[in-house]
Amino acid sequence: MHTRVLTGITTTGTPHLGNYVGAIRPAIQASRDPNVDAFYFMADYHALIKSDDADRVEASRLMITASWLAAGLDPERTTFYRQSDVPEVPELMWLLTCVTSKGLLNRAHAYKAAVDRNIENQEDADAGVTAGLYMYPVLMAADILAFNANKVPVGRDQIQHIEMARDIAQRFNHTYGREFFVMPEALIEEQVATLPGLDGRKMSKSYDNTIPLFEGGPKALREAIMKIVTDSRAPGEPKDTEDSALFTIYKAFASPEETATFAESLHGGLGWGEAKQVLFERVDAEVAPMRERYDALMASPGQMEDILLAGAAKARAIAGPLLETLREAVGLRSARHKPVAHQAGATPPVAPKAKPPRFASFRDSDGSFRFRLFGADGEELLLSVPFADPKAAGALRQALSTLSGAQATIAPEGDHLALRVDGEVVANSESYPDAAARDAGLGRLRAALDALASATAEEAAAKAAQASGQRP
Repeated sequence: MHTRVLTGITTTGTPHLGNYVGAIRPAIQASRDPNVDAFYFMADYHALIKSDDADRVEASRLMITASWLAAGLDPERTTFYRQSDVPEVPELMWLLTCVTSKGLLNRAHAYKAAVDRNIENQEDADAGVTAGLYMYPVLMAADILAFNANKVPVGRDQIQHIEMARDIAQRFNHTYGREFFVMPEALIEEQVATLPGLDGRKMSKSYDNTIPLFEGGPKALREAIMKIVTDSRAPGEPKDTEDSALFTIYKAFASPEETATFAESLHGGLGWGEAKQVLFERVDAEVAPMRERYDALMASPGQMEDILLAGAAKARAIAGPLLETLREAVGLRSARHKPVAHQAGATPPVAPKAKPPRFASFRDSDGSFRFRLFGADGEELLLSVPFADPKAAGALRQALSTLSGAQATIAPEGDHLALRVDGEVVANSESYPDAAARDAGLGRLRAALDALASATAEEAAAKAAQASGQRP
């Protein structure tokens, strides 16, 4: 079973060691889980709320993209994109805005904090508060709901935003009478490592105490490490590792064995200057290979642009069909499909019920058993691999009829899409002329699987009700 996990990265700064240890490294490790459908996006619309420095936002988008790719993020295994390259997100934000109560937004922590500061300073309650800050929770809800993400990793200070996204989704579902959105859940990051900065406080640009990850090369890294504040104990005196920022940073990069050896050296009187050199060498051993990739990417912004646009195409292939459904739901329908106006008192025409996606089994010329999956419009979406045993083919069909699009393991392979179950390819799509068409096909395929799973669940519920003597 696949869980769709979505993470946004605000593009207003230069990545530092704290970002790498606390966010980049663990997120990339999590994306390698075969049961996770990982979405990572540059939250550059959100950045505009925090910064009006256009050059800073532009540079940050490049540096953060390069940092994540250099650290090992695989754009083939994940959906990696810029928020601003997916127009479905701001469109969905408006649809959600129209069902979101002002009272809900009044309770947002960031807005309330700004108002409280103004009142404390005896200013107008909304002085300096932009509509962007006020509407931030709705944009975040759109980021999540556009892809029906199951889990959103956040710190405890962000839990409220996930709760608000759930409230907004439930309000939309109730208003328009269908379960358009799944309810996202906050994935609380209790164990996220927080690195101390040069002064011992949390490493943060707000405190101007950061250690650069890649920018400035090894020279800047070493110079920053040499500025870490330590106590006044001289060489030869035992050092305390419990409250040492230097030791804490070392521990985040070293193995348990290396950490134990370093602690023993400090307890034995290793001088702080030598300790800082040891720290630099250990950090640089991990960072140097990534820095080389980072520098190559920064020298080739076109390569990053291609990766991000490909990621946006994958994202839009999922968000696009959902937005089409939502437009239909709220009444933004094509005039071509509008029923002819009827006379007063006449019975309005009944729209034909849409046909669901369907399977079609057949026996191949070599005697093997296979099946095809057709979309509601008759388009062939998948062709299964051949099976010698018809029961095996039937069992796979049954399994796929309950598998939602988010749960399915589908990935591009050359010019087509491959569906895997337990790591084995069990079905393939037809060939597509280009990546954009292939990514659009991926969206249609996931939507078809969602429709099948929903129809199967409804049928099972009806049978259960009938068996218990109740009306379905």
